[in-house]
Amino acid sequence: MTITLEELAVHVEHGTVDTVLVAFTDMQGRLQGKRCAAPYFLEQVVPHAAEACNYLLAVDVEMNTVPGYAMSSWERGYGDFVLRPDLATLRMLPWHEATALVLCDVEWADGAPVVASPRQVLRRQLDRLAERGLVADVGTELEFILFRDTYDEAAERGYHGLRPANLYNVDYSLMGTARVEPVLRAIRNGMAGAGMVVESAKGECNLGQHEIAFRYADALTTCDNHTIYKTGAKEIADRAGMALTFMAKYDEREGNSCHVHVSLRGEDGNVFAGDGGHGFSPLFEHFIAGQQRHLRELTYLFAPNVNSYKRFAEGSFAPTAVGWGMDNRTCALRVVGHGAGTRVENRVPGGDMNPYLGVAALLAAGLQGIEEELPLPPELTGNAYVSDAPRVPGTLREAAELFAGSAMARGAFGDEVVDHYANAARVELTAFDAAVTDWERRRGFERL
Repeated sequence: MTITLEELAVHVEHGTVDTVLVAFTDMQGRLQGKRCAAPYFLEQVVPHAAEACNYLLAVDVEMNTVPGYAMSSWERGYGDFVLRPDLATLRMLPWHEATALVLCDVEWADGAPVVASPRQVLRRQLDRLAERGLVADVGTELEFILFRDTYDEAAERGYHGLRPANLYNVDYSLMGTARVEPVLRAIRNGMAGAGMVVESAKGECNLGQHEIAFRYADALTTCDNHTIYKTGAKEIADRAGMALTFMAKYDEREGNSCHVHVSLRGEDGNVFAGDGGHGFSPLFEHFIAGQQRHLRELTYLFAPNVNSYKRFAEGSFAPTAVGWGMDNRTCALRVVGHGAGTRVENRVPGGDMNPYLGVAALLAAGLQGIEEELPLPPELTGNAYVSDAPRVPGTLREAAELFAGSAMARGAFGDEVVDHYANAARVELTAFDAAVTDWERRRGFERL
């Protein structure tokens, strides 16, 4: 559950909390930080903040120091930045004994924000919405694949020959989910204990694939919960002697998606509902139009890894066509709900998306449409996979080039942010281009 600082102090006095995790989200969407003794957290971190090496926003997924970042390098000495606790995020973590967690905003020593930190990128777009008297409500739907192997066993096997927790398609199957209910229940209850509102769990199409759904919240809260959930689900599975992955495309079957539902709220409620066609307001029409127009150039923020683009395959429930449709799962943008529940679901993001960056991109594109009063393009009906609509970028290289060259992205996020994440894409591509894969060895070892 979420707790106040005063409640934490009582827990510490009674010995029911002895550790506080001081965390922030890195470029890859992972929680990084420190385990602080609870008295130290109350006495020092709360009034003075904490510090961490600024290379944490300038490394690859393997934690290698890599070139090309303006904010952090050998030349700049790899100094510290400041982790400023956001006490509104303070909560208990039931899957760790006597442990609480707080999320932080990342600042420089003079108090200026580190603008490339993911939480700050999102805050900038939320501030733009607030200037219009609007709040974004967001829900993220994460899928994962569960295995009966531990993470260490998976690594020792080179991630080959792993045993999915289910050996057939368990989409909506109560029997299939019952077979792994102990770990699904532990995750659900753990997240509820950490202050999230759990709605449901269901099976999905790939072997061992599942989804746990949470109630929507304001955008920042949802993204905070998303990152805590990803870390916590892995830790809980690990304790059960299992492993799970959120990677976008584990094998040639269905990938792991992260569909993102967005609506905007004003003083009188949802501003997307109106008297126009399909029950849309003019503002909602502009918002969808902005998302559609700028989707290709922002895809990198929804799909940040080489693997992400393997997910975009025809007939896979992952989109390939850039267009919107009414309750149409073949489109990149699916409009669902009615009245106060009217919202748009962006189906492009995969399970590997950094939620702060992806949601920031959705809001920035929608805001651009509102500011320019873009007209709503025609609806895609039928099977969008065979339509003549523009296509989602097919590779990380294509998406990164579109992002780096996007005037819209530079206007919305600033040059520093775009250059920072464009460099992250170059780092990923350089590493992948240098790798020799199993596929190459199988094809070429004897026969070439």
